Amino acid sequence: MSNRSPGKVGSRLDTHLLRRIVGYLMPYKGWVVLAFITVMTAAYLGPLVPKLVQVTIDREIVEGDVSGLRRMVGILFAIVAAEGLLAFVNAYMTQWIGQQAIFDLRTKVYRHVQRQSLRFFDTRPIGQLITRVTSDVESLSQVLSAGVVTILGDLFKLIFIAWFMFSLNWQLALVTISVMPIMIYATFWFKRKVRDAYRDTRKQVARLNSFLQEHVTGMRIVQLFSREREEMRRFTSINDDHRQAHIKTIFYFALFWPMVDLVASAALGLVLWYGGLSAMEGGVTVGVLVAFIQYARRFFEPIRNLSDQFNTLQSAMAGAERIFGLLDTDMAIPERGEPAEWSNVRGRIEFRNVWFSYDPETDPQDDDADWILRDVSFVVEPGQSLAIVGATGAGKTTIINLLLRFYEIQRGSILVDDIDITSLPLGTLRHHIGLVLQDVFLFSGTVRDNITLRNARITDDDVQKAADAINATPFITRLTHGYDQQVRERGMTLSHGQRQLISFLRALVYDPRILVLDEATSSVDTETEEVIQNALETLMSGRTSIAIAHRLSTVQHANQILVMHRGYVRERGTHQELIASDGLYRRLYELQYKEQEAA
Repeated sequence: MSNRSPGKVGSRLDTHLLRRIVGYLMPYKGWVVLAFITVMTAAYLGPLVPKLVQVTIDREIVEGDVSGLRRMVGILFAIVAAEGLLAFVNAYMTQWIGQQAIFDLRTKVYRHVQRQSLRFFDTRPIGQLITRVTSDVESLSQVLSAGVVTILGDLFKLIFIAWFMFSLNWQLALVTISVMPIMIYATFWFKRKVRDAYRDTRKQVARLNSFLQEHVTGMRIVQLFSREREEMRRFTSINDDHRQAHIKTIFYFALFWPMVDLVASAALGLVLWYGGLSAMEGGVTVGVLVAFIQYARRFFEPIRNLSDQFNTLQSAMAGAERIFGLLDTDMAIPERGEPAEWSNVRGRIEFRNVWFSYDPETDPQDDDADWILRDVSFVVEPGQSLAIVGATGAGKTTIINLLLRFYEIQRGSILVDDIDITSLPLGTLRHHIGLVLQDVFLFSGTVRDNITLRNARITDDDVQKAADAINATPFITRLTHGYDQQVRERGMTLSHGQRQLISFLRALVYDPRILVLDEATSSVDTETEEVIQNALETLMSGRTSIAIAHRLSTVQHANQILVMHRGYVRERGTHQELIASDGLYRRLYELQYKEQEAA
């Protein structure tokens, strides 16, 4: 009983996956039906040829009917021409259908990935996600194009060939298909082996992509610490696993295809032997024997095609398991069916007894769990500035992630203008918050594209005004092509300070009511920092702002300063109040002051 269960589960899994794959053809079902009609017509015309050859030999040739022979040859040419035309139409149509379905699937996968929360990306390598959107989706291409229609066409071709054979001579038909049990056994053995091999191959492709993405991005660190040899050793190991997985797949193909040819040759030999003896004794005509020789060859052509399609199907199943596994994993931030309205945006922010852990399984009532934030409460009034300071890991950046609702809190509530952020649409919430990060990410494209993110509602005049406001215009005009200067991947052709200015412009050009700065000036040169600091006072005027900084000298003018320590708000107040309190903030300030003096 237990030995059969896995097979049943696998069969149900195959059927379920196949139904989901075929589901992507439903929007084009009219074209699929038309393609099926063409392939069915071609499937009938092919087996009709040997039958007409048999009639031509036994009637026209034997009886010496030249006009009849001429007529039959004309019919045969017409059938072959029609079969070729149908093959062209079917090939173009099925590929067109398949590419439409692949487009839909890849779009759905990317849209699904794009709407996930940051928690989703915390546990998945980027290279793995790239593999899902590219090669795993591509593995379904043949199934969604020619696959389904071709499989049905080959099945019906087998049926038509069998029908013609049994109508001609049922004994020779039985001889022809007598080798089928061997073929069926070989096919099921091949299915079991190659499915596992394809799963392993897809896994190794994902590992290889993840390694390459990570190490090409971090090549500067590899070279800086002279780790080329060690990383080459790791790459060679992963590449070897990938090679071995492919070789294992090739082994099964190398074994299976000769077996198919051997069985087909055995069937042809049996037909020649049994049919030849029958023809000598007058049991069958020469035309019937010639027709069966053709049928014996044609009978195994769709079987070969089905085996090839079965191979494609196994590859697609392995890819489909991974794609649908991704689509079935939904860690997107939920939105309410009837969201609240946030029309008169003032920018008041309130954290009310917020507890948060990056572990989604954390019990909200367990005070001893691994909390990143513990009972955090504060209020930032409209137009005021809040600075958050503390040691690395104290929870500063987490506060920003929660305000932007990149993660969901376990306890407490976060409000903007007295509205719980869980009741606001994500797009609305984030539209009114401008974010500038320490690690600036720029896309391939122009400087203008990286500022506007191709938002057609942002005009060149808006960009120019924002650039003038933070004194970024001189740097942009010094570029060879100004705003049309091409930015390579991650902005590697620009200095870190220039990338920071573009990131600053990107946030400001949307004119947000809330401005968030996460170590926005910590990694820029003194000249660029001075440019940004001179603009900050003007930029923050009338806006609610939150700034995270390690350098306490940059937050002295904030209306309120929070001092975070191990997830708690340990101190709060203005710079003067915190210095006078002789607490953690003062010790941090004095430590940095001494470090600056020593430098």
